[in-house]
Amino acid sequence: MNTIALVGNPNSGKTTLFNVLTGSNQHVGNWPGVTVEKKEGTFKFNEEIYNVVDLPGTYSLGAFSEDEIVARNFILKGNPNVVINVIDATNIERNLYLTTQLLEMGAKVVVALNMIDEAEEKDIKFDINSLSKKLGAPVVPTIASKGKGINELIKKSIELIEQDVDFKANISYGENIDGKIEKLKRFLNNKDLGYPSQWIAIKLLEGDQYIYDLVKNNKDLNSSKELKDALYSIKDNTEDYELEIIDKRYEFVNSITNSSVKRPEEAIETMTDKIDKVVTHKYLGLPIFALIMFVVFQLTFTIGEDLLGGLMAKGIESLGGVIENYMININSPDWIISFVTDGIISGVGAVVEFVPLIVVLYMLMGILEDSGYMARAAYIMDNIMRALGLQGKTFISMIVGFGCNVPGVMATRTLENKKDRMIATLINPFMSCGARIPIYLMFIAAFFPNNGGIVLFSLYLLGIVVALFMGKVFSKTLFKGESSYFIMELPTYRLPTLRNVLRNMWDNVSGFLKRAGTTIFVVVTILWVLAVLPFGVEPYSKGSILGGIGSLIAPIFKPAGFGTWQAAVGLFSGIAAKEAVVATLGMVYAGVGEGTELVTAIQNAFTPLSAASFMVMTLLYTPCAATIATINKETNSSKWAIFTVVYTFIIGWIGAVLVFQIGKLLGFS
Repeated sequence: MNTIALVGNPNSGKTTLFNVLTGSNQHVGNWPGVTVEKKEGTFKFNEEIYNVVDLPGTYSLGAFSEDEIVARNFILKGNPNVVINVIDATNIERNLYLTTQLLEMGAKVVVALNMIDEAEEKDIKFDINSLSKKLGAPVVPTIASKGKGINELIKKSIELIEQDVDFKANISYGENIDGKIEKLKRFLNNKDLGYPSQWIAIKLLEGDQYIYDLVKNNKDLNSSKELKDALYSIKDNTEDYELEIIDKRYEFVNSITNSSVKRPEEAIETMTDKIDKVVTHKYLGLPIFALIMFVVFQLTFTIGEDLLGGLMAKGIESLGGVIENYMININSPDWIISFVTDGIISGVGAVVEFVPLIVVLYMLMGILEDSGYMARAAYIMDNIMRALGLQGKTFISMIVGFGCNVPGVMATRTLENKKDRMIATLINPFMSCGARIPIYLMFIAAFFPNNGGIVLFSLYLLGIVVALFMGKVFSKTLFKGESSYFIMELPTYRLPTLRNVLRNMWDNVSGFLKRAGTTIFVVVTILWVLAVLPFGVEPYSKGSILGGIGSLIAPIFKPAGFGTWQAAVGLFSGIAAKEAVVATLGMVYAGVGEGTELVTAIQNAFTPLSAASFMVMTLLYTPCAATIATINKETNSSKWAIFTVVYTFIIGWIGAVLVFQIGKLLGFS
């Protein structure tokens, strides 16, 4: 099967093209040995099946981040038959820099000149034939979001696959550097280094440490005195060589675009420019961002809870009744009926009940993401982040953490500076992931039904504030040093496409449902067994094994207002998966009385003040096992994973105690 690799800058429309090409025939995993997401899919054309690999979005192919290393290694070692380089037509000069690096690798490249419609709106015109000829690679205009130009792109790619031609960038780096490249190539030719000798020579001159170590440690090369002398002379001048090579690449790009691209003499003010004057305003930007997020949470409750939530709750309740009656009718043993109704239905069902709200929330977040607004959120936060000793791009990983802390932690790999990466990793667990939402919603339904949007917004805001505060503490103590500069392109505003929004929503909701059907099921099963043993003790009582464990832990939480064994067990189970908190409470309160609903049980066991402190605890305390494992892998150190477990628990406990004790002093109940 032929393989096509997709590569491009962030926001170039690469992933949209991937979705158009592969449709539903795609799967997501991780690259071997790293945590970078790997997307693959297939499509059929003229009865042939083609494999498509969506490489991480990147501005260059250096070795500054795991994303860049993964992308360049796949192109050089993964043997794709052709590389489709997706380019934003409105910013062609910046995007073509990556194209020059692909050509330097000798890859077979087809350029997808994407978002050509947006370029036309800005009165940017292209001579496609001239552009293709000067670049030395086929160029196909496309509008991936509308499916235009896709067939032509596929045909050009297949033509290139069938051709036996060598691709290379016709770039001169100046007489001095060209001579050094040729000299290095003489040493490197016919040596099995796994990469083209021309490309290795360029990378050595750019000061690429990964390639330098590769050459230095090669047995066939380390005996050459001439090569050692050459590497030694390069080592002291790599910064000058790197800058000169970068300049020459841009000169090459400009020589192509000067004769192939026509821009209007005066830049046309687009709708994006007009909107950005308001939403990225120095003083108005932050309040507008806060207002937008507040509206999102209000709509989540209005649509998700008021219109859909009740239907799901009634559906699960009816399903539980039907299953229980059926099991009674077939004379099932009492313990099996208890396990299914009190364990699975009460536990897993309590989590699934909140799916409508999660669907609405991710739909709305998907609309903001697809429209291009969320990139502005990172830009707006840059000044605040920098004042706290962090980098603006850190906020992007924090936004990703709103969906799930695991990809939020993984997103920190795009930060070039180790200090920034470590701080972003350690503070990401404070972001309210989707798994915490059912906990909030359960307590909101019990005590704050008329102010759900305000409570949810406050919790998200508190998570951000605590994360930023701890980021400042870490930047002044554990990780001193300068933050790197924040460079980010803001994409053009677009009308969100239904396909992208639904796919984004489904990716998050399906992950939630999978956890409910696997991790939560396992947790509930274990807890149910502990709740009914030893035999002869009333199930779900303080005398059960589960009650004993909870009673042992409970005193820790008494200053926070929820020192019951049920609350303690719920928090303990949340370390496996945050959704398990609701599942556990749904199960342990299943025996409080015939027909008693979870919300009613919560109202009897908590007060509004202790409910608020419990929500703060679940927001801030130890992240789930999957996040802990990801931190361990990203930092390559169990020390930081254990540190995260301990310090977040302490922060969560302090936060919950402060809320409860201050609330009592102020007279709240």
